[in-house]
Amino acid sequence: MFQPKNTEQQLRWLCACYFFFFSILGVMVPYLGVFFDSRGFNAQEIGFLLAILMGTRIIAPNLWAIVADRTGMRSELIKIGAGAAAVSYLSFFYDGSLTYLAISLAVYTFFWNAILAQLEVITLETLGENATRYGAIRSWGSVGYIVLVVGGGFAIGHWGPQILPYIGMALFIGMLASALPLPANRAKIEKEVKRQPLAFNKAVIWFLISAMLLQMSAGPFYGFFVLYLKQAGYTEAVAGIFVALGVVAEIIMFMYAPKLLGRFGVKFLLFISIALTAVRWLLLAFGVDSLLWLSLSQVLHAFTFGLTHAASIQFVHKHFDISRRSQGQALYASLSFGVGGALGTWLCGIIWGDGSGAVTTWVFAAFCAVLSMIAVLFIPSSKPEINREASTA
Repeated sequence: MFQPKNTEQQLRWLCACYFFFFSILGVMVPYLGVFFDSRGFNAQEIGFLLAILMGTRIIAPNLWAIVADRTGMRSELIKIGAGAAAVSYLSFFYDGSLTYLAISLAVYTFFWNAILAQLEVITLETLGENATRYGAIRSWGSVGYIVLVVGGGFAIGHWGPQILPYIGMALFIGMLASALPLPANRAKIEKEVKRQPLAFNKAVIWFLISAMLLQMSAGPFYGFFVLYLKQAGYTEAVAGIFVALGVVAEIIMFMYAPKLLGRFGVKFLLFISIALTAVRWLLLAFGVDSLLWLSLSQVLHAFTFGLTHAASIQFVHKHFDISRRSQGQALYASLSFGVGGALGTWLCGIIWGDGSGAVTTWVFAAFCAVLSMIAVLFIPSSKPEINREASTA
């Protein structure tokens, strides 16, 4: 099997892994709701199914992270997760009942959601002191998201929502092919040294609460954004372009995030970003018919995800030592995208109803963002190492 000969080659394969991982998200997040709607499921059932997609992030990353931190395996688990996800995704082609699709989603996303935490750890450890390059590496995921969210919208518009499983299968195979060349360099874990327990200090606790509430606020965006735009008279292709606009803004933010974090610090930028997220959801609630307000709401994705993610990944990486890094990243992913994402999507499915509660879902999202912003205020700002760490983001 081909193995990268040097760090730069490994980083290129990591870029490819990010590309395909987030390409899958670019198809699944915006269009799964449309796909399930075409199969005759109502909003509550769609919310339930999408909550499973988020909910497996609660369990899967943590179980796989325990294995990673105890064995030192990182790339091996990415390969296993990618291969198992590709195989189990075949079950998604069958037009089954609600229960069948729930089981199918639970199985293949269990393996798929195990990948990202290990990918983040490998990337940061490969970069070492060059952590400022993280944004450039991670931005390939954003590129993949853009390509597939736009291409997926046009494909669905041309062939219908039933094309989605075929696109997804091709991407899962691409993810596996990109992971296979990663070298099996196990992290050196000193077994004779007693492992320290996970650091649940005040800063980490309030950070995780804020992250969970922020992802709750993104529930309607993950589950119903395209359906919301269709309800407002836009096509899937146009909706895909608007989603892509947000990701372009995210990529630009990744380029400037290291300088911003080094100058202003994590806490201040998290507060500002989440405040702008609340504004974003209100713009969607009351300005969806305006191309200007809709475009502005998507540009604010640079803060909703771009800046908050760059700060969060660095925060977690620096608050957990090498023997706990996978678990730290997994804990962040499971509580924010897992618990927060699942709760937000499920509750928004209930609020959405027959479509008459669409505006209310975005108001609910803005309320969750405000609570997340308040939680940031409780993160202690007396720890100077947070700001110094952020400067290396």
